[in-house]
Amino acid sequence: MNEVTPQAGRVASILIVRLSAIGDVLFATPLIAALRRTYPQARIAWLVQSEYRELLAAHPDLDLVIPCPIRRWRRDWRRGQLRQVLREIGALRRLLRRQRFDLALDLQGLLKSGALTWLSGARRRIGLGSREGSGLLMTRVLAPRPESARIGSEYLFLAAALGLDVDDFGMAMHYGSDAAAAAGRMLDAHGLGDGFIAACPFTTRPQKHWLAERWAGLAVRVRDEHGLPVALLGGPADRAAGEKMATAAGTAAVNLAGSTSLSQAAALIARSRAVVGVDTGLSHMGIALRRPTLLLFGATCPYTDTTRADARVLYHARACAPCRRRPTCDGRFDCMRDIGTEEVLAALRQLPGLRT
Repeated sequence: MNEVTPQAGRVASILIVRLSAIGDVLFATPLIAALRRTYPQARIAWLVQSEYRELLAAHPDLDLVIPCPIRRWRRDWRRGQLRQVLREIGALRRLLRRQRFDLALDLQGLLKSGALTWLSGARRRIGLGSREGSGLLMTRVLAPRPESARIGSEYLFLAAALGLDVDDFGMAMHYGSDAAAAAGRMLDAHGLGDGFIAACPFTTRPQKHWLAERWAGLAVRVRDEHGLPVALLGGPADRAAGEKMATAAGTAAVNLAGSTSLSQAAALIARSRAVVGVDTGLSHMGIALRRPTLLLFGATCPYTDTTRADARVLYHARACAPCRRRPTCDGRFDCMRDIGTEEVLAALRQLPGLRT
């Protein structure tokens, strides 16, 4: 037996550990189908932070999604509620141990994910690029994958190392009928039922944002050129910024930021004619849901090869880019400023599958 590849007959229960965030969880979803094709009888579970459970809850190849309330544990720990946190960690450990995992995959490679992987009691624990000392908790560590422009390349690398069936290794996002119904009601309420373009302008770091005023201008141009309104999507913290953009765009844009759950946002994206967004989880959903997608990258560039003809990345390499968390431009964010409205419109026109 290869020291990395588990024997099929000895793998009855598998745990995937990728706790966060939206995009990273989506990038890792091809592993689910690859594991299911390779081990069709195995029980497959995923341990994820509670707030991201919706990304996985409806996946047909997962037998169990285990939510982990890490954010609440941190908050309660700071408040001095140590016994409560330790009791809940103990309860999670018991739940994990009851699953009798043969194999656990730590896809995050951090101490927190490694500790939870170790708590599972899996007899084989494989870490991908383990750091922060988490490698000591694994039975095997795979070095980080070679640099690649392909979306989710690190997980394809891991799947190949594990001997999994990697045919059709693409992201997947599933949602239930309740989310679809809620999305339908939302579209009807805002007059979007005849078609719209989904815009995902918001993310956690300002250096990943495209200029706010350009979104309003883009919405107007999209309406004039394609006859489609733009629906702005985002989380609760983005509601006010979305409202400003929508107000500036007039009737060309509708602000839905903060109005949806993750699964409802996915159902909306699935109904869109196309998706335009920055490096944020909702944008990556466009590719997972097989929608024509245009991505605007600058301070980060997670991939340029989307593996899909109807998904394209706009990225202008600069000496300082990608800077990730350490911008050196004094807040100008030149990499994103380099992407002009006309360039975005031209790229939209070229997207295969965009119907107007």
